Amino acid sequence: MNDLFHTRREYDLKNFNFNELKPHPMEQFDVWFKEATAAEQHEPNAMALGTSNGNGEISVRYVLLKAYDKEGLIFFTNYESRKSAHIRQSPNGAVVFYWPILQRQVRIEGEIILLSNQESDEYFKIRPQGSKIGAWASPQSKPIPSREYLEKLKAEYEKKYSNFMIPRPVFWGGYKICPTLVEFWQGRPDRLHDRFEYRMNGTGWKKERLAP
Repeated sequence: MNDLFHTRREYDLKNFNFNELKPHPMEQFDVWFKEATAAEQHEPNAMALGTSNGNGEISVRYVLLKAYDKEGLIFFTNYESRKSAHIRQSPNGAVVFYWPILQRQVRIEGEIILLSNQESDEYFKIRPQGSKIGAWASPQSKPIPSREYLEKLKAEYEKKYSNFMIPRPVFWGGYKICPTLVEFWQGRPDRLHDRFEYRMNGTGWKKERLAP
């Protein structure tokens, strides 16, 4: 067994007080996300997304946040992927952001809803050409015989769309996670971290400090 008992890091960069919290959790998220970006955190928009199927089996993977507003966080994926199948079966999920440069973590739980075709079309139009081809070529989450098989599919779609605009596949588009719970975690010394939770309470948000 690998011994990680002595692998430790002291968290002493910042503190975080209750009176610093914004009224709305996504306003607070905006502050922290911009600070993570300014600190040159590598891919600050990477978030671990947890979903579950109808039997309660859980799966987690990283996806990239592509937009956010007061209503939630937006990401895009293949609608035939495992995560999309989970969302259809159980439309609740959770994401975690970790920004080690700032010794911070944000957890968000909520309902995952499908974006409109128009919203997905608008984002697909601005994707790089290679990413557009990749959306067509990858049968995401399905078994494939080899890397060569994937490269062959890519070449076929590059040829197919070589002379005109690449349309968005009907099996690819966006989702929005609409928060019902948001937790902000700031690392502090001696594992006595600062944790603040926003929980949807009727039409508003209740804020509380949590024990670390």
